[in-house]
Amino acid sequence: MKEINITEIPGFRIGNAQNKEGATGCTVVVCEGGARAGVSVKGGGPATRETDLLDPQKMVQEIFGLCLSGGSAYGLDAATGVMKYLEDKGIGFDVGMGIVPIVPAACLFDLVIGDFKCRPDAEMGYQACIDSEQWAEKPFCGGNIGAGTGATVGKFKGLDTLMKSGLGTYAVQSGDLKIGAVVAVNALGDVFDADTGEEIAGMLTEDGKAFDNTCQAMWESVQRDKNVFTGNTTIGFLITNAALTKDQCNKLADMAHDGYARAIQPVHTSADGDTIFFLAKGDVSVNQDALGDLGAYVMAKAINDAVRRAETAYGAKAVRDLSDTLL
Repeated sequence: MKEINITEIPGFRIGNAQNKEGATGCTVVVCEGGARAGVSVKGGGPATRETDLLDPQKMVQEIFGLCLSGGSAYGLDAATGVMKYLEDKGIGFDVGMGIVPIVPAACLFDLVIGDFKCRPDAEMGYQACIDSEQWAEKPFCGGNIGAGTGATVGKFKGLDTLMKSGLGTYAVQSGDLKIGAVVAVNALGDVFDADTGEEIAGMLTEDGKAFDNTCQAMWESVQRDKNVFTGNTTIGFLITNAALTKDQCNKLADMAHDGYARAIQPVHTSADGDTIFFLAKGDVSVNQDALGDLGAYVMAKAINDAVRRAETAYGAKAVRDLSDTLL
């Protein structure tokens, strides 16, 4: 198995658009010929669109785009711009008198960091699709872009002790199989290295000189009613060239949440709307369980990448700017 750039996985284009001043943005996937897809929502506070269509019992078998955005539920409007772009390109589900592009979406809550009134909209979604047209010409990178623009982690004790996160990616190839993940990490919890288990980002102590422990803090306050809705939710997707059914994509999306659990503690809280999409377009035969386990690992590595690529912004310190003693 070798690490690859996610741009090497055929059949998909990914693009970003953001408003740096407003601290929000969106990330889109364009699947021109359609792709099989599934979804799994584990968090207690999701903001999603068109996820019911991904149920294996529903009629539509393929999607043509996907949108991740900030802005909480307001940000779902960005998917309208993705639909408009696809309609302009003649891409979508044929309904006889025209086409309807199928574009599921999920949002994270970043409104506490930047301008509350600045949210991803249809124009931003359209611009992210235009950005995806440069997909083959440049390596895909993460950090403070797209849906990760206003992302932060470690928020149990509020804004003063959180850290900056962002958009992350990781992809691998094993034989003919290629699989990659993109994730916007905006978790209530702390982030841990997928290989060593070491904490690499999260809630800081009040003096900012050491990592605090979110799980421990939550356990100690278990008898106190605490509002932790300070802007959370990790949203992401995996893409692969494996030959999969819609039903398999849903199961694999569910298994990918093991990657969330490996890299984020605590995860899937009532204040997180944690959501994962799994998209497949290709003809490579695979063992479903092996792919599911690999997908979870790839997702965990993408979460690590999100905090390591992030840059200090909006008063939130990034891991790259922490002192040597803290690292």
